[in-house]
Amino acid sequence: MRDRQIHRARVVSSVAATLISLACGTNYVYSAWAPQFADKLHLTTTEINWIGLAGNMGMYSMGVPVGLFVDNRGPRPAVIAGSLCLGLGYFPFRHAYDSASGSVPILCIFAYLTGLGGCMAFSAAVKTSALNWPHHRGTATAFPLAAFGLSAFFFSLFGGVLFPGDTSAFLTLLAVGTFCMTFVGFFFLKVYPHASYHSLPTGAPGLADSQRLHRTLSEEDKAPRRSGGRRSPDAEPGTSPNTTYTTPQPGSSQDAAPAADRIDVEAALPYPSDGTPQDVEVADETSSLMSKSSSSSSSSSMAADVYIQNSVDKDRSHRVDIRGWRLLSNVDFWQLFCIMGILAGIGLMTINNIGHDVNALWKYYDHMVDEAFLVHRQQMHVSILSIGSFCGRLLSGVGSDFLVKSLHANRAWCLVIACVVFCIAQLSAITITNPHLLGLVSSLSGLGYGFLFGVFPSIVAESFGIRGLSQNWGFMTLSPVISGNIFNLLYGAIFDGHTVVGPDGDRSCPDGLDCYRNAYLVTLAACGLGIVVTLSTIRHQYRQRLVEEGKGAAED
Repeated sequence: MRDRQIHRARVVSSVAATLISLACGTNYVYSAWAPQFADKLHLTTTEINWIGLAGNMGMYSMGVPVGLFVDNRGPRPAVIAGSLCLGLGYFPFRHAYDSASGSVPILCIFAYLTGLGGCMAFSAAVKTSALNWPHHRGTATAFPLAAFGLSAFFFSLFGGVLFPGDTSAFLTLLAVGTFCMTFVGFFFLKVYPHASYHSLPTGAPGLADSQRLHRTLSEEDKAPRRSGGRRSPDAEPGTSPNTTYTTPQPGSSQDAAPAADRIDVEAALPYPSDGTPQDVEVADETSSLMSKSSSSSSSSSMAADVYIQNSVDKDRSHRVDIRGWRLLSNVDFWQLFCIMGILAGIGLMTINNIGHDVNALWKYYDHMVDEAFLVHRQQMHVSILSIGSFCGRLLSGVGSDFLVKSLHANRAWCLVIACVVFCIAQLSAITITNPHLLGLVSSLSGLGYGFLFGVFPSIVAESFGIRGLSQNWGFMTLSPVISGNIFNLLYGAIFDGHTVVGPDGDRSCPDGLDCYRNAYLVTLAACGLGIVVTLSTIRHQYRQRLVEEGKGAAED
């Protein structure tokens, strides 16, 4: 009965995580209201892009500290903090639009809050889903990830249906909707610890007495046992306290183990017989949890041997652990950092400026279009981008698994596909003059962006290990901050170069495609560079795997 109740509570928590994630991707709906906001406040395209970039920086630049905050304090404080940041970020935009005045630097600060709030709440939602369903993490985290990708579609759809052509009401929807969805979700988002049972494989000589099943607590409940104390009833599940692993004695069989495996091997060993609590083994979910024994060091050596033998069947992400300063000196990291920066920057330029593309083409194509029609078209293309991103994430996940498991190919080939999709999108952007066909640009840009972010976390895990994924992914997401600034400011400068300022301060670009064509020529060249770097990375990783396999065969 209690198991059913806990299962039901976990389902409710997952629904809350999905609802929270749906409110966190609103940075991608920026193009649905930014052009009208710029017109009302008489801002240049470069100035409105600065505001959009501030939102992107809040989302991407704080990945590492937000991840550490969620790990140390638990998911729930991050949700409530994110809820406040989203509400405080969007309400001033509604006020600035209604009053037709606002300082760009101050608006950038509020935009940064919207990105930071989305980053905090989304990180908490994903971690909660992963902790609640440790044996179904792929499915559990797929829901908040998909909801994040569909956030722009959700809000643009509701805005178009409830407030067609009303930018002020749409900004109110963003402020109230994001705050309420995250705030309500906070009360239902909770980590419910698991208890699991593990046993050693049979048939290992010298370990006959170790075949009993042992009840082990989930990661968040191990902390007080490790330190010899009891868990505080007020402790937040999902936090990651400091952990000290047993250091193997010289001469044991662990000395022959690869450095990347030692943490797991050490985690599998018993505590030393010095009074340290012996009731719970220190190990993560990927470790084989060895039974406790007070025998001599020979049993420790045997435990390590069994663990290493069982590790042969694990994928590379469980055999390597590269992070911190070692990550920054790794060639693969800088290659992937460049790929992420190039492709994410290309995608962000279109995501932040598709509204300007729509305005430029439609005003050139039909001089009689009104503001409500343009707003509707902007929201439509934002929805197309969102759906394309959602589909790209799904396709890259399934496709990368097919590449690895069926074709035994590198998962990074999905990045080549993303490069090709982006190339087609840029070619479409520099040739399409009929605004009815602009959907090709938005759909392909969303698809390529989804392909990129759908497969990249898996590539990072396989390249540098699963244990440091959170902090490594945080470092990786710093690259879009750099490239996004470059490409978006370039777009703004080119668009402003074709803009005409009227007597009343109204700004418009009468040149149609020429308003932004040169910006897409630059991103097309960047796509070519991205293909070259991606192929170089695949080649480098292939050679690296051959070397590792050669060393493994030599050791055998």
